[in-house]
Amino acid sequence: MTSFLLDTGFLYALVDDKDIHHNAVFEARSLVHGQIILPIPAVTEACYFVRRNLGMAALADFLDSLTGTTDLLFEVPIASDYTRSAEILRKYNDSNIDFVDACIVAMAERLNITKILTVDRRHFTMFRPAHCEVFEILPQ
Repeated sequence: MTSFLLDTGFLYALVDDKDIHHNAVFEARSLVHGQIILPIPAVTEACYFVRRNLGMAALADFLDSLTGTTDLLFEVPIASDYTRSAEILRKYNDSNIDFVDACIVAMAERLNITKILTVDRRHFTMFRPAHCEVFEILPQ
């Protein structure tokens, strides 16, 4: 079964219909067939953006939507993901990447996942993961 890791920006754009990426991620989401893995750090970051940009009611609705979605598999980082994230942050220290990006790369390597659902093409095309040449990024 094909697996995809879900990044914060993609998740947020699904929620905010005024986001410039909303239509692209909505279309891409309908094309995804397989397991969607949602890293817990991306949930936390998305909650911050939803609350900041859309308000408390939208945050509550967002959290409800996560519990009602049966095709998401929540993934908690393990100790080695944090160690690998630190290595990635050091390697790309001049590229303005954040912890969630680095953690997604580390988790992708551990889980042998090459497909990332993200609107952050700049960072995810720059990464050179240990387990594949490049990531396949959706939306195109």
